[in-house]
Amino acid sequence: MIMKILLFSRYDTLGASSRYRTYQYLPYLKKEGIEVETAPLLDNDYLRTRYLGEKYPLSRLLSAYQQRVSLLLKSQKYDLIWLEKEVLPWLPAWLELLFLRGRTPYVVDYDDAVFHRYDQHSAPIVRWLLAQKIDRVMQNARLVIAGNDYLANRATQAGAKWVEILPTVVDLDRYPLSKAPQNEVFTIGWIGSPLKFVDYIQELYPVLKEICRDGGAKVVAIGAKEINLEDIPLEIKPWSEATEVKEMQQFDVGIMPLTDTPFERGKCGFKLIQYMASTRPVIGSPVGVNAEIIKEGINGFQASSQAEWLQAFQNLKHDRDLRESMGWAGRKLVEDKYNIQITAPKMLQLLQRANQVLKT
Repeated sequence: MIMKILLFSRYDTLGASSRYRTYQYLPYLKKEGIEVETAPLLDNDYLRTRYLGEKYPLSRLLSAYQQRVSLLLKSQKYDLIWLEKEVLPWLPAWLELLFLRGRTPYVVDYDDAVFHRYDQHSAPIVRWLLAQKIDRVMQNARLVIAGNDYLANRATQAGAKWVEILPTVVDLDRYPLSKAPQNEVFTIGWIGSPLKFVDYIQELYPVLKEICRDGGAKVVAIGAKEINLEDIPLEIKPWSEATEVKEMQQFDVGIMPLTDTPFERGKCGFKLIQYMASTRPVIGSPVGVNAEIIKEGINGFQASSQAEWLQAFQNLKHDRDLRESMGWAGRKLVEDKYNIQITAPKMLQLLQRANQVLKT
């Protein structure tokens, strides 16, 4: 009998978290006889609007919530709900569980510390109403799939019945092997959402200014918003799924700076994995899972201070052989652990097992 799953993703295909945590598994699941109906809460227009710094119409948000509730009321025809983070963001747990509990059982997936948006919120009313919301969602899930130990530990502490770790990964078929580029200028690369670049890069401004002095280096940011960084040659490139790999392969090094906050500790280090899949060395803040992914001196450098960032940049800038060897070491790590060719069969097994347990 064909297994039918209703996927409640947070975003449509433009959202990186939804694309890599759920959508990229759908072709494999379909091939294995699993039917998945997708039901994103927020469409691609929502993200485009946010990235432009504009307000998304409230009427469309209310309509999106209404459609989700309507689907929840019809969810009995599915064997399993596959839920990304939560079903009704910013609404209390009792209301969410009113629709989830007693209906089709659900598996919930986390690739960041969404619970800290509530329990660390600056507004006391939000903390009072929602601090324990994600814990309640985890408690009532048949299975919690977490992207790293930090998220898995929270699920366990919340009383989740069954917790599994599945990292956020790439499809190696999209990442051909690539030798180090022949750049005339040392190229420091970053990829991510337009809303994050400014926050992260400003902390590195003195270091980047120094390494780029006299035209010795430049920064390329894929997907970032336009920003003027005085004394730093900065090239902003639009993000495209069709071109992102080719663009990253032009980096000499990929960077992932993070501030050490509870929310950042829940991140899955996906930028690092993308750079490494592109056969590039990395430099990143040793926050959360970053410290596990970056093998110090082997596939990149961990940098906690501006002095460490500058030293890492200088080491790589002046040593092409080091860039080459670190790039291949990173690629080997991705081939061994962080690719969908490994995780897709695991995802299939988890969903099938969850469905079988539910039926016993």
